[in-house]
Amino acid sequence: MRLFWREQTPLIFMYAGQLLLTVYMCRLSGFRNTSDLTYICIVNTALFVFYLIYRYIRHYRFYRRLTRPLLSIDESAEFVGNAPLADALGQLLQGKYRLYQNDIQQYRKKLNDHITFINQWVHQMKTPLSVMHLAVQNETDPFFDSIREEIDKLKKGLDTVLYTSRLDAFEQDFVAEPVHLHQLVGKVVAEHKNLFILNKVFPEIQVDDRLMVMSDDKWLAFALGQLITNAVRYSAGISSRILISSDVRGQQAALEIRDNGAGIQKQDIKRVFDAYFTGENGRRFGESTGMGLYLVREIASRLDHQVEIESEQGQGTAVRLWMGITHVQAS
Repeated sequence: MRLFWREQTPLIFMYAGQLLLTVYMCRLSGFRNTSDLTYICIVNTALFVFYLIYRYIRHYRFYRRLTRPLLSIDESAEFVGNAPLADALGQLLQGKYRLYQNDIQQYRKKLNDHITFINQWVHQMKTPLSVMHLAVQNETDPFFDSIREEIDKLKKGLDTVLYTSRLDAFEQDFVAEPVHLHQLVGKVVAEHKNLFILNKVFPEIQVDDRLMVMSDDKWLAFALGQLITNAVRYSAGISSRILISSDVRGQQAALEIRDNGAGIQKQDIKRVFDAYFTGENGRRFGESTGMGLYLVREIASRLDHQVEIESEQGQGTAVRLWMGITHVQAS
């Protein structure tokens, strides 16, 4: 209603001016009958009011649509009225909507092709890395330690690229099933044994071996690997131990990765889950992409888990993943 009056205000003022001008011209021409002039003004005003009412009723849906916020992009192409102006606007919006849909489909196809290319490229790169790893794994010369370290970094980088590209298609690569938490932690720790050895940081596992949580084994393992890598990186040269433990509260289980390393600056703690944010530690320690904790948060959200972090500079960091318990096995 307010939009209608705002649109008709210039017409109302023009009508009022025209009415006054008509009365004035009648007076100048010698027409002095006040009752007749009043009657003419009343009839003209009534016709004008009737026109405004008719226009409002005819364009009611049109004005309502213009003042109501859209709940989805599809609503922008819906029919908005039965008046010529509303019909013309509706056809224009429908044409723009079709163009928009065509552009979206083209970009979606390009994105899917790009993701397919990335996945294929990562898998192709993993093959020579596996061969290189096999070639040096039994070498005892310290020279090969640095080679093994760089191979592990490449593997981790490729996994990060692969899982980042799969996030948008998470539902197609997700299987919810009971996961034995202790076994999963042991598997991930074993996969990172070279990282622990090279940085002289060693894990202490205190995870209840009876806990079963509802999650996806592959995605949860990747998220845990990101947390372990961070804990080791920021503990190297400061502390020689990280603690991986579990806690149970009602029907929720927490998997905590705690280190006694560098910790996170107070001003950075609120942004550590933002993509590409490296903070002060990223500049001090290097090799930080700012994607680790971001991926952990995104994966946790899609797995219906909660992630929380506590840290104090110089005292270390604790990250907890809260997950729903399916059951606790009998001991």
